[in-house]
Amino acid sequence: MSDNIARSGGEEAGVLKIGQQERPVPWCRDYEGREYTFEEYFQRIRAFHGYAAPGLIIGGRMVDLALERLPAGILFDAICETSYCLPDAIQILTLCTTGNGWLRVIHLGRFALTLYDKYQGKGVRVSLNPARLDAWPEVKTWFYKLKPKAEQDTPLLRQQIRDAGSDLFTAREIQMQSQWLRGRELGKTVNCPLCGEAFPEKHGAICRGCQGEAPYEYTEDGNAGAEMISPPLTAVPTEAAVGHRVLHDMTQIIPGESKGPAFRQGRAITAGDVCRLQQMGRQHLFLNDEDNPDGEWVHENDAAVAFARRMAGEGVIFKEPPSEGKITFTAARDGLLVLDRERLEAFNLVPNVMCATRKTYTVVSKGRQLGGTRAIPLYLHKNDFQKAVTVLAERPLFRVLPMRKARVGILVTGTEVFRGLIQDGFRPVIRAKVEKLGCRVISSAIVPDDREAISEAVQGLIRAGADLVVTTAGLSVDPDDVTRHGLTDAGATDMRYGAAVLPGAMTLLARIGAVQVIGVPACALYFKTTSFDLLLPRLLAGAEITRRDLARFGHGGFCLGCKTCRFPRCPFGK
Repeated sequence: MSDNIARSGGEEAGVLKIGQQERPVPWCRDYEGREYTFEEYFQRIRAFHGYAAPGLIIGGRMVDLALERLPAGILFDAICETSYCLPDAIQILTLCTTGNGWLRVIHLGRFALTLYDKYQGKGVRVSLNPARLDAWPEVKTWFYKLKPKAEQDTPLLRQQIRDAGSDLFTAREIQMQSQWLRGRELGKTVNCPLCGEAFPEKHGAICRGCQGEAPYEYTEDGNAGAEMISPPLTAVPTEAAVGHRVLHDMTQIIPGESKGPAFRQGRAITAGDVCRLQQMGRQHLFLNDEDNPDGEWVHENDAAVAFARRMAGEGVIFKEPPSEGKITFTAARDGLLVLDRERLEAFNLVPNVMCATRKTYTVVSKGRQLGGTRAIPLYLHKNDFQKAVTVLAERPLFRVLPMRKARVGILVTGTEVFRGLIQDGFRPVIRAKVEKLGCRVISSAIVPDDREAISEAVQGLIRAGADLVVTTAGLSVDPDDVTRHGLTDAGATDMRYGAAVLPGAMTLLARIGAVQVIGVPACALYFKTTSFDLLLPRLLAGAEITRRDLARFGHGGFCLGCKTCRFPRCPFGK
């Protein structure tokens, strides 16, 4: 299809000559073929849009050009690449609207639209062509905002738009990508645990409004807990507190030496405590008396215990009662810490509560601390408390998964190693890494860069009892690198090649039946730490590794290659 689109002569005069008759040239037409003159379309714009925006005038002609080039009688959808003006032209002249889902606005910032067969994906993209604006200076001034709107010559701009007609545009045939042809399902609808309103479950644990995307704040008092961080409590002078019990843990800090609770909740104050409390800066105290808050409020200790019992999953323990209002989680066993990051974020979006943890997929040892939770004020309003426990109600927030002691088979590929031209350096590297995590190498093999030899060797490792096969090298773009082909011949499925990690971009993951397969690129011979170190613990813990997980490595997946490697005590992979 030609990019050059123009109407027949006579358009500049606004008149189409047919024999001896003259009638106004149609500016555009709608999906039913109904024609509109420039003036008629101008009025439709004003009725729909509020005013005759230049982008909407131009948009009418763009829709017309796209409709003209679509096959007759098809059902079509629309894509608009800007959110300004142009979507309204589509909605005026077609059945495609944002409400019925047939018009999707993807804000790429380009003045372009596409109409396409909703089943086959073939269509037409029409765009404003900047190279053609020099012939129409007032249109160029408007489009590039070369003058303030007040200084633009609006009558001249409209006249140049009318005179230019289709000369402003480029039209090209396109084929939509397959994911744009699938129907959009809203999915399951659930109630948000924070605001109580219904929302699509696929948006996350809480609705997007409660995730901070709402553009407004309520002016009425919708949540007493948000307005009152704590209930009204009576504070008494420290010297008058003798014989009474304290309401909360009180912390003493000795700079550079210690920090901890000097007085626990419920402790009775003696005359000898007064001086120490005053030295700690406690001139007034809250007391655990009968006038404590009613059922509208939850004490920090009670809230922390309730949160911890819901957060801790398998392999995670904690001690009660809380210390200084906080509960700290520890690992009950060696393993891999796995977090539900989405629900952790949802919990922390609830007012006046918090939970902080180590990074998910961290290898931890028994007894090591994993994180902590608490209510931030001394008393948490029951509304916020209920929101928080609702977020946590579904399942535990974090677990420590045991890592199995894998039986490892190592396959070294490379004709140069097979022939003895160079010494194998891979097996000592892989052996050291897997044995550090408690695994055992049961068999290894060296084969040339031959797909049949690779396939047979992999099968041999599996017959020897390997439940984790590690292949090395042969994963780059060189013509001799055929490891992937050999793995496919050996029955590998669910193959994921490539990860957003440096070093280790050409990593491979797959399965052969129940046997896990990981392909380690040649960079592991040089770099002390690579993608293999990030992925091996997940494989041993049985954690799912999706394509999205491999993509997420891109944030933090760049190794600095320090002279002295401190991994995992560094940002790599975190």
